[in-house]
Order: sequence, then C-alpha cells, then structure tokens
Amino acid sequence: MPQAKQMPMVRWYDPLQLIRTGMEVAASTLFGRHGDFRLLEALAAPEISVDDYSSVGADESMWIDYVADVGDGWNSTYAIACALAQPNLTLADERGNRHETKRGAILVFGGDEVYPVASRSEYKQRLVAPYECALRNTQPPNPSVYAVPGNHDWYDSLVAFTRLFCTREWFAGWQAKQTRSYFAAKLPRGWWLLGTDVQLDSDLDDRQIEYFKLVAKAMAPEDRVILCNAEPHWIYAQIYGEDDPDYNENNLAFLENKVLKRKVAVFLAGDLHHYRRHEAGDGTQKITAGGGGAFLHPTHGPDVSTLANGNFKLKQSFPDPGTSKSLSWRNLLFLFSNPLFGIVSGLLYMLTAWSVMVDLTGYGLGQFGQALRVAFNAALNSSVAAFWVVTVFLGFWLFTDTHSRAYRVVAGTVHGLTHLLAVFLLGWGATRLAVVMGPPFHSTPQLLLSGVLILIAGWIVGSVIMGIYLLISINVFGRHSNEAFSSLAIEDWKNFLRMKIDPQGNLTLYPVGIRRVPRKWKARDGGVGPEIVSADPRATGPELIESPVLIRK
Repeated sequence: MPQAKQMPMVRWYDPLQLIRTGMEVAASTLFGRHGDFRLLEALAAPEISVDDYSSVGADESMWIDYVADVGDGWNSTYAIACALAQPNLTLADERGNRHETKRGAILVFGGDEVYPVASRSEYKQRLVAPYECALRNTQPPNPSVYAVPGNHDWYDSLVAFTRLFCTREWFAGWQAKQTRSYFAAKLPRGWWLLGTDVQLDSDLDDRQIEYFKLVAKAMAPEDRVILCNAEPHWIYAQIYGEDDPDYNENNLAFLENKVLKRKVAVFLAGDLHHYRRHEAGDGTQKITAGGGGAFLHPTHGPDVSTLANGNFKLKQSFPDPGTSKSLSWRNLLFLFSNPLFGIVSGLLYMLTAWSVMVDLTGYGLGQFGQALRVAFNAALNSSVAAFWVVTVFLGFWLFTDTHSRAYRVVAGTVHGLTHLLAVFLLGWGATRLAVVMGPPFHSTPQLLLSGVLILIAGWIVGSVIMGIYLLISINVFGRHSNEAFSSLAIEDWKNFLRMKIDPQGNLTLYPVGIRRVPRKWKARDGGVGPEIVSADPRATGPELIESPVLIRK
C-alpha cells in the first residue's frame, strides 16, 4: 500500500499562510457568531444519546486515551498516533519504575484536530492519514473515538469536523460514536466522560446546556465526571482575568456547579500545546494536555503556579520551565526559521519609506538628529505618509498580546517605533547609496534601486527585530506565548494522557511524553502494527512525564 504524504509542520509566519489564516478567522468569527451550527446539529439529532461502556467485567479495568491539538506535521502527529495505537505500552517514570498500560477502549480528541484551518483535504492529510497508518494493521478490538471541536475546527463552521466525527463512521481504526459536536459517555463504576463545544466565544449554547442537564439527571449522587473542554479556561482566567472580565470561568463554573453539581474530578483541555497539571486540595485535577502534534507552547512566561485564588497548585510541567525558556532563545534565529516572513517586513519598510519621500542625501551620520527631524516633518506634512504611519502603529498595537490597554499602547508603540527607526535608517542609507551610484534623487531609477535595497535590508532587519521582540516579550513580560513559539515550529516534547478505571473504581492518570519525535521512518518488517516505524536513532520513546496520579473512588 502506498505511503501517505508526510506533511511538514505549518509555517505560521509565511505570508500566504498569514493571509489565509487571517481571512478564515475573520470569516468564522463573523458567521459563527450569527449562525450557530450547533443549533442545526441539535435539530438533526434531537435524541439525547449517551453511550454506555459501564458493562466491564468485575475484575477488569477500562482504559481511556486523551490527546489534543493534533493534525499538524507528520513527524509529531504520527509519533503520537503510533504510541496510541500500541495494544500495550510499558512506560517508565522518573524513578525508573515501569508501568504496564493498555490502548484505550475510547480515544478522545480534545480539540483542534487539524491545522492550520479546517477543510476536508487538511483533515485527510494531516489527521486521518497518520492515524490510518498507525492503526490500520493492528489487531481488534477496535476502539471508539470522540472529538471535542477547537477553534481551528470551527474555521469552516464545523462542516468537515461533523462529516468526520458526527456520522458514526470509521475514523482510521477507531469508530466515531457521537452525533453532535458535544458528547456524553457512561463509564464503569460511577465515572462519566463528557465533552463540550464552546464554539469560538467560549460559549455553551442553550441546547447544549439542556443536553447536559438531562445527562446529569442520569447520574447517581456519588458519580464523578471527566470533563473535556477545548480550552483551559482556568489558565486564561489567571492570565487575562484581571484585565478582561470576559476571560473568566463563568461557563465552566456554571456547568460544574449548577448542572453537574460539583461532580467533576478531572478537567481536561488542549489549546496550549504542552502538559501542565494543577491539583486542588481535594484531589480535583485541572490538566492541560495539548501535545498531540502541533508546535510546542512554552511552560514559562505568565505565572500560573496557583489558580483560582490559590485553590489549585501547579504540580508538573512538560517541558520544564527552564527547558522552555532555553528553547525560546531560538527566536534570535527568527530570520532563518521563518525566511519568507521577511517579504512582509521588507514590503512594509519599502512602502513606508516611499510614503515619506524626503531627500536626506545631504546629511551625514553626524547630523542624525537633523535628518530625523526633517523626515518627521515630511511625514507630518504628507497626508499619505501620516495615514500610513498611523496604520502601521495600529497594526503593532493590535498585534500586541495583552488585554491591558496600557500595556498594549506602551509595548505596541515601542515595537512600532523600533521598526520605524529601522525604516528611517535603511531608507536614508539606501537613498544615499542609490544617488552615489548615479541616478538623481526622485528619478525612476533611483526610486526603484532604493526600493530594492530597502526591500532586501527590511527582509533581514525586520525579521531580526521581530525575533528579538518575541524573545523579550515571552522571557521578560510573559507575553506572546503563542507567537514566540509558533515561530519556532518545535515538533518535539509531545504528550497525551492515558487513564485507567480499575475494578475498585479508582481512576489513575498516566501522562505520557515524547521528548524527541523521529525525523526518519521506515516500513515495518511484517507483522501487525503501524505501517512505518522510526528509523531515527536520536528519537526517544514514550515515557511517563510524572508518576501516575491516583484519584480514589
């Protein structure tokens, strides 16, 4: 059978990708807010379906797998898919103890099942293909699969997601069970598995609330819940809640306290592409496990050592904050890791210099202050230049990662001024060089030659400034976690969560990590199992991120 195409990691800073993503986000935000697809789902499947997995033998354990933020590059996505597909997986913890685990009878995708934007072809190439390759040749029994939609799944109004996960068809070697974008499953010994759909605005619609109210009525008083959300609202509430009241846990708190009556023992979410576990004094867990294939997110930056007024304490991170901080220094090589981004900065530099159009050829470096004043006055006296500069500043303000207006103005202004200073210096130098080469100022040859020089220099300098800005933002101010690491497209430090409900009704969590995914693959030499296996001697196998976490019945 021919091998599937091995897709590279998404290059988020490539100009075409920036344009495409921006258009998809704008369209999905506009139409998602005014046309909620979840209402159509509820009308199409009005029955309240709860899949029952509670009939497990008295001396048997049930296993569940959870993975989020998948469907990016082949190496990272397939490495996790291979680990999930193994019928048995022996894992060592930090003390060297070995733990025998089994493939889950249920696999839960915890959100953002594909990148960069949802479409039938992207799902097929970036998600279905690696999972088919991993499980197609494995032995029965075949597990079930459920999926929580994330914001990237909503970028086509959930059309491709619904076709793949909500029609009870086969997904690779797993069978899809849900009929809506949210779900409920009854597990053995008083445990329940619930998955929500918070759409694009962290919103639980009325039909979904009614669905979970009916599910809650079927629960016994002592039952407990594993709740899967697309986003770790507990993290965002800690980071942004002070500056933005909309970033709070109202939806989550309402579902937990009013609907489920505080039965949630484990909160699970992806969206942030790392592993973090917070624990309350009563043993309740809030776990971010978004390491299924997408680029790594940092575990350093904003202080999340405690959550919910100190009720939850950070117990483990993967990678550790020190490693995360050292990885962020790769932004000094932003120019080389994102070579096409320079097209954007180079064009902006060239257009900004052309909009001012002032002759500074008579000024030397010793007259820097005078030359700067002349350029500033020229910009003020030109309506086109003034409008363009203000527009550029607005762009930098909007780009700034914060919900604080004061921080946005200060950080955005400093970032914008740095680029404008670079434009001034490069434009000044390019104009002098072009005039020295012969063409008089403002002639067509001089404008073209200066423009090319500014474009090339802006390609380099603009990329370097962006890398430095991202490095300082994440390491000093704890901002731009997403932008500072999407620029690096790190495919290592992947994770998923394996869970076991034992015969006594205890739930054990096994957080599984892979430090370095393979870069090379080879065909399997016969037998059952994944179609291709690692051919990279530097790759590391699955291991426990921390010792198993026991939640007693």
